[in-house]
Amino acid sequence: MGVLEQLTESLKQSVELSTDQAVSAATALASAEVEPGSKAEFLKALAAKGETATEVAAFAETMRGLAINPGMEAWASEAIDIVGTGGDHAGSFNISSTVSFILAASGVPVFKHGNRSITSKCGSADIIEGVGVRLDAPHALLRKSVEALNFCFFFAPAFHPAFKEIMPVRKALAAEGQRTIFNILGPLINPGKPANELLGVYAGQWVEPLAGALTTLGLNSGLVVHGQAAEGVALDELSCAGVNHVAGVGQLAEVAGELRAADAGLAECDFSALKGGDVTENLTILSDLAGANLNRVPSGLVDTILMNAGAALWVAGRADNLKSGVQQASDTLRGGCLASWLKQVAEFYADHALVD
Repeated sequence: MGVLEQLTESLKQSVELSTDQAVSAATALASAEVEPGSKAEFLKALAAKGETATEVAAFAETMRGLAINPGMEAWASEAIDIVGTGGDHAGSFNISSTVSFILAASGVPVFKHGNRSITSKCGSADIIEGVGVRLDAPHALLRKSVEALNFCFFFAPAFHPAFKEIMPVRKALAAEGQRTIFNILGPLINPGKPANELLGVYAGQWVEPLAGALTTLGLNSGLVVHGQAAEGVALDELSCAGVNHVAGVGQLAEVAGELRAADAGLAECDFSALKGGDVTENLTILSDLAGANLNRVPSGLVDTILMNAGAALWVAGRADNLKSGVQQASDTLRGGCLASWLKQVAEFYADHALVD
């Protein structure tokens, strides 16, 4: 019996894995020498037991170690990722990507890590590509992008070769309706290793465990959030609709509990204001947000974007508190800085379309 099979038997007895055991399991899952059936049984047993913060952190650290290093150490200590686990099936606008743009336009280095849409009409990679960013940018160009734009995008498939040994198993389990630890690992394995993170989770049960995992990973500052926008409607980000559950990490470790729109100095809204569409529709919304047609965008969506951007500025140490961050984000949005930044993005990548 191999290591993975032994650990599977332990999980079936509700035994939590130690850090070393979880590292061994993650390494085995990434190996071509281990049978897919054994991988599937392990992932199902782990999900049935329930993943702990220790197990998640060990998996994340292992997958980070197996990722391709893009060479972003010069900016990592100040950089932030604004990211969600996905899987909320809410059909909302690309809030986290838009917040990433606002942070970059505000002068904060942003390391965005993501993929194309799986559970929505428009994933982070889709809208980021839509504003002109090259998903196939080589590492040297990514570094130039951070220097020129305070922004780079790590297209997940290009940085995690180990996942090719896991993806067939994940797809087969997903077809059975089986979730796995990999549903929540993406936001924890940014290859640039930014020191700060605003992380949204699709289910409230993950707020505390993922805050614990980020703490173990040594983040400088972070906030793990989950939104309950309406009865039966969950969001992997903050919103001005309903209530948000939050847990802080690092310099924000004392933050815990609930946040509502009023805590950010904003008005509550109905979840319907947050709805998005396909890539074309969301790019139109983004253009209206950044340009002279801000009044075309539902006020609840504008406020929700500002709430998340304010939180991100707070996490990044650029604002003293949430309300201060919201005001800064509003100034960036309404003062035309976002529109100017988006224009710079298009021009920068147009200039590098056939070189580097």
